[in-house]
Amino acid sequence: MTTPPPLETQDSVPLDLALLPMGSSDRSHILALLRLGDFAQDAFLATDVNGSIVYLNRSAERLFGYRNGSAVGLSVQTLLPDVTDVNHRLGQENDRHTLLWRGQGRSRQSQVLSLAGAVTHIPSLSGRSYLYVMRLRRTGFSDADRQAEIAALVYRNTSEGMLVLDPKGFILDVNPAFVSLRGRAQSDVVGRHVRCLNSPCHDREFYRTMWRSVMETGSWQGEHWGQHANGELYPEWLSINTSFGEDGEPHRRVMIFSNIAEIKQAEAIIWKQANFDRLTDLPNRQMFHDRLEQSIRKARRVGGRVGLLFLDLDRFKEINDTLGHAMGDDLLKEAARRISGCVRQSDTVARLGGDEFTVLLDDIHENRDIQRLTDAILKTLSQPFELGVETVFISTSIGVTFYPDDANDAETLLNNADQAMYSAKADGRNRAHYFTLSMQERAQTRMRLVNDLHLALDQQQFSLDYQPIVDLSNGSVVKAETLLRWHHPVRGLVSPAEFIPLAEETGIIRALGDWVFREATRQVANWRRVFGRDIQISVNISPAQLRHEGLDLPAWADHLANLGLLPQHVIVEITEGLLMDSDDDRIRQQLESFRQAGVRVALDDFGTGYSSLSYLRKFNIDFLKIDQSFVANLHPGSADHALCEAIILLAHKLGLRVVAEGIETADQYDLLARAGCDYGQGYLFARPLSADGFETLLDSQADLRP
Repeated sequence: MTTPPPLETQDSVPLDLALLPMGSSDRSHILALLRLGDFAQDAFLATDVNGSIVYLNRSAERLFGYRNGSAVGLSVQTLLPDVTDVNHRLGQENDRHTLLWRGQGRSRQSQVLSLAGAVTHIPSLSGRSYLYVMRLRRTGFSDADRQAEIAALVYRNTSEGMLVLDPKGFILDVNPAFVSLRGRAQSDVVGRHVRCLNSPCHDREFYRTMWRSVMETGSWQGEHWGQHANGELYPEWLSINTSFGEDGEPHRRVMIFSNIAEIKQAEAIIWKQANFDRLTDLPNRQMFHDRLEQSIRKARRVGGRVGLLFLDLDRFKEINDTLGHAMGDDLLKEAARRISGCVRQSDTVARLGGDEFTVLLDDIHENRDIQRLTDAILKTLSQPFELGVETVFISTSIGVTFYPDDANDAETLLNNADQAMYSAKADGRNRAHYFTLSMQERAQTRMRLVNDLHLALDQQQFSLDYQPIVDLSNGSVVKAETLLRWHHPVRGLVSPAEFIPLAEETGIIRALGDWVFREATRQVANWRRVFGRDIQISVNISPAQLRHEGLDLPAWADHLANLGLLPQHVIVEITEGLLMDSDDDRIRQQLESFRQAGVRVALDDFGTGYSSLSYLRKFNIDFLKIDQSFVANLHPGSADHALCEAIILLAHKLGLRVVAEGIETADQYDLLARAGCDYGQGYLFARPLSADGFETLLDSQADLRP
């Protein structure tokens, strides 16, 4: 009889039939050889010809859940319901001794097993069957097996600590992550009641509430303070879930511990960044608003008062621009420290942004308490600030308001404090002003004026007046200064001193300045054509136009060309303050572009600001305009007379022409003319005129000398 070759499949190892004594009639010898399978990794079992199990090796017993030969004598169909057909086929096919087999087995606990292997028929010399030997290997898992295996993997390998309790709360098992997390060995906790893990950070009521929820709902989750074996406390997220038996009673409880210390730290960082100013560590605008709302609610509930201070550092921008932002930041940090040192521990000091601070005061009884506080803040902030090698001085303006005296809500209260602060600035800075209803009225008027200003240009509410500028040597009109007028439909004529600052703040000055330039140059082009006079037109340029690129010089040049005007027919008037701002690159470039284009430049109100001869030398100024404050009290031998003569002499030495403003008397005219002043303007010659009135003056060709 030919011995089959060793069988090799993907799911089994080779079974060499030559190892079995084919044809031997010694049944005991065969079984002795089969017991060699006790040392094999694969499962071996053997049946007699009737299908009764006569042998299982140790691997087979573990696979099917039997112990100590308890499966011997059972029908093979108990373990392998699908194997009968294979045995039958082997009995019919005399030339086959081994068949591959794949099917399902059933464990003692009725678990379905996916198996594969080989069934070998061992016949006697007479051809009668002795045994069927089966070599089996598990090839797959049922859903229940797979779920159990995954659960075991998770339980043993997860980073979250887990422990299993019986229904009474005694610990049955813990996973390795729990041992690492709590620093307690498995033997130290298994068998003990779970209360051994209670934290000293929680009282009995906390745990009563927790377990009451578990008993009633089967679960609980929340933050919990865990304690390491070394005594260290840390925040953790604790979940408790219950597994119920078929009878509906609790079978096991599983507790899962997650260390959330890093999460809490990250949350704390995010919360601080969202609620505190990074530079000064003071509460920021968001937290300030929250605390203000809380203070108002508390005061409303108990009938108390809340005080609010709004602080703005005076001239901080000058220091920031001069010494740099790093020095500015140091000043802000020191200012925050000083302000905080003036208030009570229960008060809130916040930084809203930039150089704006607020102080929130609860339980205010007497206004004199506020007065003492504002005096202390003003005093401490007036002390010198040592910034590296620099020593600087600042002051602050403070606005004060109260709940419920001035407002019943946070937004209105903050607006009131802001208005009071601006009132303090307007009154000279370095002082505190209390909010009044008149401030609110002014603020509302200002808001309405801003709204109306947005519509005024489109509704053609603006017009231009022209004040003649006279050649003092012959009394002839040679120039005209353009003056903007706003004819409000309700308020009538609005002063430029009132609406020009609003136009600058809102950005309307850009469109408005462009309109003034185009309208004025069209007018002077017409006068030059009609009267044949070499007249120049002077227009005022707002600093806001240069800072925010509010003028388009190439477009202006094209406009002049279309009118037949040369750039030198136009004079732009700037202030000394704007000249001081020429350290700003945009302003410096635009001032230089005027000169390159051929437009003349006049320096207005000379002598009233921070006059600097270096700026006169640095920039190509064409005209100096002596402010009318020097002309008003001009008489022979006066200080103003000496100043005017000095300005005129200086200007001529630098190649500049001089215009005197505010000439109202013949004596002023004579003194300035004798001092060599080139031009003059004022009520002596004419008040500002409409375009028609100016044309009448030109048509008369009058000599305006007194």
